[in-house]
Amino acid sequence: MGKKNIDDYLTEGMYGTRRPKEEEREQFLGTLRERIVIALTKGQVMSDRALEELEEAMKNNTQAKLLINGHVAYRFLQEERKLADKYNIPYTTITNKENETDIGAVLTYDYAIDKEEIFIESEPEEESEETNETENGSFFSRIKQWFE
Repeated sequence: MGKKNIDDYLTEGMYGTRRPKEEEREQFLGTLRERIVIALTKGQVMSDRALEELEEAMKNNTQAKLLINGHVAYRFLQEERKLADKYNIPYTTITNKENETDIGAVLTYDYAIDKEEIFIESEPEEESEETNETENGSFFSRIKQWFE
């Protein structure tokens, strides 16, 4: 890197010091991907589909902290907060009005752990049932088709 010029000083004065990987921090509620143990989407948080995985991650990572998306309604986050209290894991609600992310909650450290897989895959059984239901239609719509 070269020397700072006057424009760099002015920019830092107006906007603050530039942090690396800012887009990544915006996506993961202020933390970096390399620090994350487990990340839940908003859909997983609202439907409580990943509670077992989150609890297992909290059992194994008691020194981590939980970051919660402030754009998710409080009622959907009650179970996650109960788990955090159960394992004495501090949690913080992050509300960033400038940026929108699909991440609902993140269990993270203050340092890099470089975990390969941080996302929980959706259960294929549930998806296949939903697709069969939508492809075939409801029971009454199939009967209606017989009489048409």
